[in-house]
Amino acid sequence: MNFKEIEIIGFDGDDTLWVNEPLYQDIEKKLCQLLKDYLPAGQVSAELFKTEMSNLELYGYGAKGFMLSQIETAIRISKKQIPASVIDQIIDMGKRLLSNPVQLLDGVAEVLKELKQRYKLIVATKGDLLDQQRKLTQSGLIDHFHHIEIMSDKQAGNYMQLFRNIAVEPQRFLMVGNSMKSDIQPILQMGGNAVYVPFHTTWQHETTDEEPQTGNNYLKVNSISEILHFL
Repeated sequence: MNFKEIEIIGFDGDDTLWVNEPLYQDIEKKLCQLLKDYLPAGQVSAELFKTEMSNLELYGYGAKGFMLSQIETAIRISKKQIPASVIDQIIDMGKRLLSNPVQLLDGVAEVLKELKQRYKLIVATKGDLLDQQRKLTQSGLIDHFHHIEIMSDKQAGNYMQLFRNIAVEPQRFLMVGNSMKSDIQPILQMGGNAVYVPFHTTWQHETTDEEPQTGNNYLKVNSISEILHFL
């Protein structure tokens, strides 16, 4: 690896710095249980994902869009017969999701403390603005970061705007994240550097079969702590 030119390191938030997707999957299981009289669990999940994808352009990413998509799915598959009490439970699950305590992943605090001494660190994450701000505040990590960027999406154009905002060239930027589709591929396509830290659970929308070969600007590690061997 050759990360000698790196000046700024960007970190994804959800499932890179703290636990996120397992919380969503737990709620999805509860939704399937609530709707078991209408469809089997697998079909409820499929219908929910279809709704999420159709709403993505309107709601963006995050817990609020997830909650609204659950309600819409429940109304559709019940043919508008879903009791108000079930809708109330879905809303309550969404509110709990938005107030869950932040659980840092192993090694995160130590890695940030070490890297802060040598690099400018930023957060580059996507999702609901208020929810991501809450997580950052509750995480206790915010003082490690030079800049916070909560993005509507993570495609090449979004990263180009990020580079302008923090005044850095792609070759001097390193992105660390758990999503090959959102954190790694766009950065490499732009000539930047990336470290892939897989998480055991990944949202279906973020999965991809494509993985680059390890080279001068890409590295795959098993845990975030391993980054310190290369930086």
